Amino acid sequence: MSGRLVHIGSAVVDYVYRIDALPAPGTEKTASSFAQVAGGGFNMMVAATRTGMTVVFGGQLGSGPNGDFLRAAFAAEGIDTLTPPSLVMDSGNCVAMISSDAERTFVSWPGAESVLSLAMMAPISVAPGDWVFTSGYTLSYPHSRDALTDWIEALPPQTPFVFDPTPIISDIPRAILSRVLGRTTWLSCNATEAAEIAGPGDAESLAARLLAEHCPQAAGVVIRSAAKGCHIRLADGMAQTIAGFKVDAIDTNGAGDTHIGAFVGALARSVPPFEAARYANAAAAISVTRHGGSSAPTDAEIQTFLSQAAATGTPGQTKKAHQTA
Repeated sequence: MSGRLVHIGSAVVDYVYRIDALPAPGTEKTASSFAQVAGGGFNMMVAATRTGMTVVFGGQLGSGPNGDFLRAAFAAEGIDTLTPPSLVMDSGNCVAMISSDAERTFVSWPGAESVLSLAMMAPISVAPGDWVFTSGYTLSYPHSRDALTDWIEALPPQTPFVFDPTPIISDIPRAILSRVLGRTTWLSCNATEAAEIAGPGDAESLAARLLAEHCPQAAGVVIRSAAKGCHIRLADGMAQTIAGFKVDAIDTNGAGDTHIGAFVGALARSVPPFEAARYANAAAAISVTRHGGSSAPTDAEIQTFLSQAAATGTPGQTKKAHQTA
């Protein structure tokens, strides 16, 4: 595999509480378990690393205990940090409450990851063959969005740029969002996020409008639909709806991040886009059968899963590719 994934995003410390159901307002719950783990952009980076990419981090970590915790997690996964730590802030955190139906609810507190400047990003060098990724979280922060958008627009034209708008897309100023979408090579989002950008519609119509009206330079758009799989449309009009895999989910935290990381990892080694999307569906399916947001499988585990699915006729087959106007 040539090139690296240069992740210009945010990593935080997740405090994960497992509960039977969310507490009613004004009441209290006792969690069945608790864990402190690396989260945020770390989940996507882990997925890309475990599927074969070299990953480097160009966001900012803090100088306190949260930053130290994240640096240790990065080192364990072989992820280098290109920028110096903040001298005045620690990294932020996120409380994640995972209920018995595998759904998750978050409350976050921004830290050093919410502050980026062009001077801070000066050590980041993008080489030929590299891929660049950012998420809506970083673009939602008032003290990072302008510098990051300028930096993205200055990327070499041949550098693939992948963007995930994330659930906080409504917090990104429309002018910033439009500029980033205008430079996006691959957009990966869920249907709610797609509709926030392009208006109401089904996945097929949303993908078409995203390419035609919002992502003029994109090679393609992926609209994720959790357990149902994803819809992918290419700039040439070819499109497929690729079914997901039926598994018994215990934790959906990080599934979208895993999908994106695996998809980019497959594309980077020249896997065709529709095949890469099915590979990403498999990675996400495996991840939700494990606890933790950074539960992405390795390439070997994904290949074994796909082989077993093919042998047993497990759902996850694609609808026939078609070209639409």
